[in-house]
Amino acid sequence: MKLSLKGLALSFGIIWGVCLFLMTLLAVYFNGYGSEFLMAMPESVYPWYTISLKGSFIGLVMGFVDGAVCGLVFGWLYNLFAKK
Repeated sequence: MKLSLKGLALSFGIIWGVCLFLMTLLAVYFNGYGSEFLMAMPESVYPWYTISLKGSFIGLVMGFVDGAVCGLVFGWLYNLFAKK
């Protein structure tokens, strides 16, 4: 079975971008309830990303790109190894 690289890249990108967007909005809404611990990793990985409303949209775009690249690599490796 061969995976569609375009479909996998888009689905991974959408899922990770929306997850990062929603996590940021929840961290903004529930400020002071451990959101600093939860969001420390994305702030250290993605440049220009902050826990704010503006940062949630930046996280959406950067998460989409990151997820799409990961989905593309995953699908490419799967198709490569599935041939053998």
